[in-house]
Amino acid sequence: MDFDFSDDQQQLRDAVRKWVDKGYGFERRRAIANAGGFDRGAYGELAQLGLTGLYIPDDQGGMGMGPVEGMVVMEELGRGIVLEPLAQALIAGGILNGYAEAALKSSWLPRIAAGEALVVLAQQERKSRYRLDVCETRAERSASAWTVTGAKSIVPAGDRADAFLVPAAVDGKIALFLVERGAAGVAARGYGTQDGGRAAEVTFNAAPAALVTQDGLTALEHAVDIGIAASCAEAVGVLDKTMDTTVEYLNTRKQFGVALATFQALRHRVADMKMQLELARSMSYYASLKLNAPAEERRRALSRAKYQLGVSMRFVGQQSVQLHGGIGVTDEYIGSHYFKKLTQLELSFGDTLHHLGEVSQRMQDTAGVFA
Repeated sequence: MDFDFSDDQQQLRDAVRKWVDKGYGFERRRAIANAGGFDRGAYGELAQLGLTGLYIPDDQGGMGMGPVEGMVVMEELGRGIVLEPLAQALIAGGILNGYAEAALKSSWLPRIAAGEALVVLAQQERKSRYRLDVCETRAERSASAWTVTGAKSIVPAGDRADAFLVPAAVDGKIALFLVERGAAGVAARGYGTQDGGRAAEVTFNAAPAALVTQDGLTALEHAVDIGIAASCAEAVGVLDKTMDTTVEYLNTRKQFGVALATFQALRHRVADMKMQLELARSMSYYASLKLNAPAEERRRALSRAKYQLGVSMRFVGQQSVQLHGGIGVTDEYIGSHYFKKLTQLELSFGDTLHHLGEVSQRMQDTAGVFA
């Protein structure tokens, strides 16, 4: 199988990497984190590169690209541990384009593509424990209008977003709605996250809503799988930089008059880290290539990928801290921020243990070997 990237994909990677290197340095990231964890200006710069419209068709103002381009972009943003939630723009673009009616598409997709509107997925509830079919939020219809009542937790940039994609139960089934943050009955309490980003607890009290699709569970599973693929790719970028930082430190830090990199035991640990990085990279490719597969095949593949990425993130992050020693957990050193980002990504869209259970439940007679 050919895993080479096309010229267009390589040019896209180069453009994003240049922006990260020149426009999103560690000091700017630190300033954004200290100011609350989300900067509309930085998000606008991503939009100027066309990234917010990556999964939105040309006729709606987007770039009309696919999962491989999304993977390339998220890897580069991971290298810069960018705080602005581009993955949410990919989710919103993909789901609205795939499931919403024409009027809702034309109202929101061009604004999402232009970076004028940030639409985020608000699916997590306190009792759900990553299960997508557990939903206490309710939707009701009166005449031709829908309202949503409930609460969602850990909504990315929830108090800065313009609208939410909200799953809610209707007659025992889950439907998916779009709710504007400025609508009556919507309240968001924002807070900083472990990695320096931003999230919010969002409540809906008979808030006006627009129906995206009645088949909400199917759309929600697709949305989460887009998020998983984006998280896997982002994690590969973070892992790459974690490895680079660790190797550079071992080559410069001296003990007993010689560089740490000369000690064979430490070199073996770095080799194990490299192996986990390459396992993560291959499974990220696998996740992206399966993102447009039939639903059952896609769900199975994305859980496999997220499980392996979780194992790799934990191993590489912890080994990096141990090889650095005390400096590896200081706020002034960038390595600690890579570690915190890896820790948060492991928990996003289902932690490692959750996806191990998903892989087990979806295992077939072939155990996935020939699937």
